[in-house]
Amino acid sequence: MSQNNVLKGVFFVALGATTYGMLATFVKMAYSEGYTTAEVTTSQFILGIIGILLINTFQKIKHKDNVVKATPKNIFSLMLAGTSLGMTSLFYYLAVKFIPVSIGIVLLMQTVWMGVLLEMILEKKLPSKQKVFAVCIVLIGTVLATNIIHNDIALDWRGLVWGIMAAASFTTTMFTANRVATEISSAQRSLYMLLGGAVIVFTFAFFTQVTPFNLAIFLKWGIVLSLFGTIIPPMLMNIGFPLTGIGLGSIVSALELPVSVMMAYVLLDEKVIFLQWVGILLIILAIIIMNVNFKRKK
Repeated sequence: MSQNNVLKGVFFVALGATTYGMLATFVKMAYSEGYTTAEVTTSQFILGIIGILLINTFQKIKHKDNVVKATPKNIFSLMLAGTSLGMTSLFYYLAVKFIPVSIGIVLLMQTVWMGVLLEMILEKKLPSKQKVFAVCIVLIGTVLATNIIHNDIALDWRGLVWGIMAAASFTTTMFTANRVATEISSAQRSLYMLLGGAVIVFTFAFFTQVTPFNLAIFLKWGIVLSLFGTIIPPMLMNIGFPLTGIGLGSIVSALELPVSVMMAYVLLDEKVIFLQWVGILLIILAIIIMNVNFKRKK
């Protein structure tokens, strides 16, 4: 693989991570204007599905008969896997309703140790010392980044619970996304996973939206949320990861963490102290340790 392709991959992954890192701040801004979680998630998924449908249509016209069509089994598996995608959005958005965005993104990054735990359960094999060391750093970094020790204001337990649940469902999404129906195009996979996620989101909206649905959300925030949450990041990641490889791609995608905190600091005026930045850097360091091969090649 040429150096130019790797650099191109790094650029796409970095841009995708940066885009996704901005998402929670926009959600918080939508909340400040009186929109509900149901309105935010519904508008994001409906417009996201429309966007991905257009991309699929364009690919079919461009490649004609070369596009591998999804089988009914592929569709069912992807929609089932997509339910965790819908839960991730719901839980994450509910979390930032009760806690600062800078704390919410740190909780979402607990996927680092949750992924190791899930891998251990599925493969029935103890993790390497390198991974255990990385997990310990993540936990230390989380304590600092959430400012639990020195925080005078108690964090809302509802936000903490939703944040951890978002991390758990995001871990499931990452594992299933890389294992289900990989033989079909990423655009088709994204579409069916979004449809699966939409079932969860629409069900949530049906049972929780007690006021009339504010359709203004579609033009005001829906387009931004769908672009930054369901269309641009997956597309850029799908282009970039094959060029960088999983290890380098995972390291670069950690940019999502500082970008999210910085956006909250600039646009939401959230206070982020020095110790929290240290914690954030420790979490990024843990991701690097987990994905770098320290063994010398023979």
